[in-house]
Amino acid sequence: MSASDLSRREMLRRAAVSGAGVVAATTAVGGADRAGATVPPSSEPAGEAGAADATPGVVDFYGAHQAGIDTPAQDRLAFAAFDVTTANIDDLKAMLGTWAAAGARLTQGLPIGATETHPERPPIDTGEAFDLEPANLTITVGFGPSFFDKFDLAARRPELLVDLPVFRNDVIDPAISGGDICVQACSNDPQVAFHVVRNFARIGRGDVAMKWSQLGFGRTSSTTTTQATPRNLLGFRDGTNNIKHEAPGDFDEFVWVGDESDQDWMVGGTYLITRRIRNLIETWDNTSLREQERVIGRTKDNGAPLGGADEFDAVDLEAAGDDGAPLIDPLAHIRLASPTNFGGLKMLRRGYNFTDGMDPVTGRLDAGLFFIAFVRNPATHFIPVQRALGVNDLLNEYIRHTSSGIFAVPPGLAEVGDWYGKAFLP
Repeated sequence: MSASDLSRREMLRRAAVSGAGVVAATTAVGGADRAGATVPPSSEPAGEAGAADATPGVVDFYGAHQAGIDTPAQDRLAFAAFDVTTANIDDLKAMLGTWAAAGARLTQGLPIGATETHPERPPIDTGEAFDLEPANLTITVGFGPSFFDKFDLAARRPELLVDLPVFRNDVIDPAISGGDICVQACSNDPQVAFHVVRNFARIGRGDVAMKWSQLGFGRTSSTTTTQATPRNLLGFRDGTNNIKHEAPGDFDEFVWVGDESDQDWMVGGTYLITRRIRNLIETWDNTSLREQERVIGRTKDNGAPLGGADEFDAVDLEAAGDDGAPLIDPLAHIRLASPTNFGGLKMLRRGYNFTDGMDPVTGRLDAGLFFIAFVRNPATHFIPVQRALGVNDLLNEYIRHTSSGIFAVPPGLAEVGDWYGKAFLP
């Protein structure tokens, strides 16, 4: 690494930390900055920077849980997975501290550092969000199974954090799967969300490298009672019976990790699962309406379950037609995915539509659903569901799973000076 690269990294880190009025990155390396000077603790009251949640468009950065999970789903997503490239754990901790310091500012609509710098040096902040409101920006950071293969951290890896199995109907591309660290940035402004991933990648240069990324538009699940249920690219309403922000009891039961965890640092956290699901749009578009509704198990116009009249009518899996056949096909998507088949267990879905242009080989659209779920226990809340869907779901004729990932998301940053991974990194 050249001296100029090192100085640029250091400049970004110091600017983010000093600009946020916190000591996250310097605390990460034992209370001293890179020049070796001791940095005094911040005098800012703990948590005060998170009081911005009273400001419209600003979501609290600090709290018991990371934002972007029980936060009402925003309209846009920028997601990225990074692999660790440094062999120096102190450098990595400093980077994670700087991410936290930068994140605290970005979620308030502030640049990561001073907007004026030496004209012969790169700007501290890339600048594309200078004139934009945060638009409910949230940043969520998680750690993949492979992260704990680094720096002799195997003893700190949660036992539930293991790579997802290969499911039937998977055509997983390892180049766009997994990763050591993930960053989920959600906002109602796509440029604001992208700005986070771009600047985190810039801050991390030399310590992490981006492995893959995914942009998303149009949330595919309703996560609050005030949101209308959106439609996915198949044209059906999605997430009707999703866990809602107004039901904290469901989060406690199905999302937040409890005292059962083998790792104390995961209590209050959750597991994030990603699946890139490509829709075979051209095939679907040539399928009759009757068949589309049979595959999903709902009417396309208003989202009512077959046999019902309204979107929110209870799904009656016992309902039969005049001929005695089930109104909802035995292999329909909503029947196979119903919580009644899995002891009532639920998952929080926060997915997004995506389109990545055209497949140059087939000339067909490369578009679909970037599925995101948060669960308390992947082994019971997700894997059995996906296994059942992979074997029998009628929808499999029209979709392909091309990417897969699982990440442990620690609890929220408790106060100014806290940083990602502080609870478990040595």
